[in-house]
Amino acid sequence: MKSSRTRFFKDTKQNFFLFGPRGTGKSMWLKQNLPEAYYIDLLAPDTFRLYTAHPERLKQAADALPRSRTIIIDEIQKLPDLLDVVHLLTEEQKERRIIMTGSSSRKLKRAGVDLLAGRAIVKTMHPFMAAELGDDFSVSKALSTGMIPLVTESFTPRETLDSYVMLYLKEEVKSEGLLRNIGAFSRFLESASFSHGSLLNVSDVARDCQIKIKTAQGYFSIIEDLLLGFRISVFSKRAKRHLVSHPKFFYFDAGVFKSLRPSGPLDSPQEIDGPALEGLVAQHLLGWSGYGKNDCKLYFWRTKSGVEVDFVVYGKDTFCGIEVKNSARLNSKMLKGLTSFKKEYPEADVCLLYRGKEELVIKNIPCIPCDMFLKNLIPDKPILSPDGFAT
Repeated sequence: MKSSRTRFFKDTKQNFFLFGPRGTGKSMWLKQNLPEAYYIDLLAPDTFRLYTAHPERLKQAADALPRSRTIIIDEIQKLPDLLDVVHLLTEEQKERRIIMTGSSSRKLKRAGVDLLAGRAIVKTMHPFMAAELGDDFSVSKALSTGMIPLVTESFTPRETLDSYVMLYLKEEVKSEGLLRNIGAFSRFLESASFSHGSLLNVSDVARDCQIKIKTAQGYFSIIEDLLLGFRISVFSKRAKRHLVSHPKFFYFDAGVFKSLRPSGPLDSPQEIDGPALEGLVAQHLLGWSGYGKNDCKLYFWRTKSGVEVDFVVYGKDTFCGIEVKNSARLNSKMLKGLTSFKKEYPEADVCLLYRGKEELVIKNIPCIPCDMFLKNLIPDKPILSPDGFAT
């Protein structure tokens, strides 16, 4: 990764877990911003064996360090038993700061990550945001290979992306014994790509994979625990209409979705690029919220009659409905969902993102080029300017 890249992630100055998918730059950020920290890399075989045999070695090492020196434990999920020692250190050495990274929360949940509740907050490192890449960002490139730093900074991004999911299957799923049937899970990942950006019907996915519904539910939980995907719920506050109940599902990165989504002569680019663009906006909104000092959460809005707004961002000082269209041309029909949402929630800001190059206003709704919107989406700044356009 280029050392000149400035990330929006900020140091909390306290104990914290730093989660994030592999390749999003957790270790790089820590090494660049905390070069004097005592670093324990559990991906290194010798280090892993040492601490597996003697978890108490962590306290011995800490006792030999100045209390002012930060300890970083990389990939803590590889050895959850270390949490007991970390807990002890946070009690005995309150001035000591400990940072723990992880690319999976599954083993930590089993071990009881709540053990450190109140002693370590949870933060997330997201894929690149457009504003972090600046002039190097383009929507078309992001839709092709995504925004994972490991991929975007590679000399061969397409080849790196194609091997990315296999890395997860080998390093996370297989090595940690999460599944017995890797082949079935690989087929499931492909099948789940058809649900990206859509209402999630687990029964349909199970039927397509010829697996039990309970198995499919477990697989989706694994995807989320491995930070490969996420779900967003329908926005139902003060709802006056009958709304759907199923959540929407997204892979965490547009490139990962494109890599997993099968394509052939019968698959039009629109069928794939539309969900990919929606996912690209979703991952940016999560990054904007996660890095910023706000309490915003991401939802969508859809009535049972099919009227929909792709995203609703809701928090103390933010209420915004966003529709995403993978089209360079607009017509009034594309604004139906936002118009209905605005009638239901007149206090909300709304906008439509599209693939054109001009900022427009149609039916009093700002229509913003998607690349312009994403490049101007910066944590701690409003999603939209007072006039309703990109800030």
